[in-house]
Amino acid sequence: MTVAEPRVAIVGAGPAGIYAADILLGLAPAASIDLFEKLPAPYGLVRYGVAPDHPRIRKITDALHDVLVSPRIRLLCNVEIGVDVEIEELRAAYDGVIVATGADLDVRLDIPGIDLPGSFGAAAFVAWYDGHPDVGRTWPLEAESVAVLGAGNVALDVTRILAKHASALTHTDTPDAVLDQLAASPLREVHLFARRGPADVRFSAMELRELAEQDDVDVIVDAEELVLDEHAERMVAQFSQRRVVVRTMTEWAALGPAVRTASRRIHLHLRQRPVRLLGADRVTGIEMERTASDELGRMVGTGELLRYDVGAVYRAVGYRSAAVPGMPFDADRGVVPHTDGRVVDGAGVPIPRLYATGWIKRGPIGLIGSTKSDAAQTVRHLVDDLAETEPISRWEESIDRLDHAVDLGGWLRIDAAERSAGAERGRERTKIVDRDEMLAHAKQEQTTDQRRRGVTGTFR
Repeated sequence: MTVAEPRVAIVGAGPAGIYAADILLGLAPAASIDLFEKLPAPYGLVRYGVAPDHPRIRKITDALHDVLVSPRIRLLCNVEIGVDVEIEELRAAYDGVIVATGADLDVRLDIPGIDLPGSFGAAAFVAWYDGHPDVGRTWPLEAESVAVLGAGNVALDVTRILAKHASALTHTDTPDAVLDQLAASPLREVHLFARRGPADVRFSAMELRELAEQDDVDVIVDAEELVLDEHAERMVAQFSQRRVVVRTMTEWAALGPAVRTASRRIHLHLRQRPVRLLGADRVTGIEMERTASDELGRMVGTGELLRYDVGAVYRAVGYRSAAVPGMPFDADRGVVPHTDGRVVDGAGVPIPRLYATGWIKRGPIGLIGSTKSDAAQTVRHLVDDLAETEPISRWEESIDRLDHAVDLGGWLRIDAAERSAGAERGRERTKIVDRDEMLAHAKQEQTTDQRRRGVTGTFR
């Protein structure tokens, strides 16, 4: 029996969750969706994981907003699964539950000295400069020379924000406290280390070029590290993006000392992997080992060690998901076990009405296009299952404990307050970072909104 008017819960209001909602409304136009988010604001990593000097990417929020205003979607921010409501309660109340909580934890790098003060995960630093409400408001920007480890775009973002002069961010939504601390930073040099060679780094060509498009920042590359072996030559011949990346770095390497006059410099080091962090009571340096690719293109150590004096190390070696209370979780892979989006138990049997999409489903890989196709796969299976199941008995128990939830109206009031604060500074917006302040804006006229939109009451 097909559920005529299915009601679905989606946990996570980032791109994966919102795209899933959009696709579901297309495949099941009679569906109603409750979209849960633990933060007071939606948009996930688009709001709290994209560097503030990337307005092109951040404009994705406009498309996400267009989905949220659907009358068949009810937004419930500031609601945490496992704290405010349980997965089992959602499964009892909805015809389907899609979990799309993303990945916002750092992958651990297990080398000696990694826990020294001055060793930071990229996820925490990104959350800080993006004004995440659950991180501290200060950051120890005390070192003149720092290292960034990683061969992907997050490493580029971290490197760029560290090296960028704060004055170049004043037009963005960067919180004022972040701008003040970046302006006071004594930094002079950033060493960006990639374990891979020039043809194998995971930098996008556009973001790589942005390193050198900053005022008063030089990018320095050693030409000897750009020599292509047979594997690299095959990669460059096959893939245009890799050709552009290699060509960009080659152009930088050709620049002479006479044109390198900036007060801040980025040193891009290739084919080096971290061995240990140096220091007694805090980071004072890093030891790296040169790598080379074998006949299969795998990076292996050569035994040659190099040391660099740095006062801080930022690890951008990958994100991973956190377990969701009440759901199976593969801790080794950092994902929810599933079969094409249907969450499965320890025996591999699908758990009724429970699904996953996004990075918690497939791991932190792929861009927006991958997120959309991934959500489509999950939603199609949910819709197929709806056609084969009886409608469930709705949970009618009052959920007045969710009177702290921030609905769409509450989020729009936060949004308006940020835009107003930005206008006073000549920007599009200035992000509000304090959770209590966000909630104070959201709760204005909340009683009227709650009665109109049914934020408090029952799952129905």
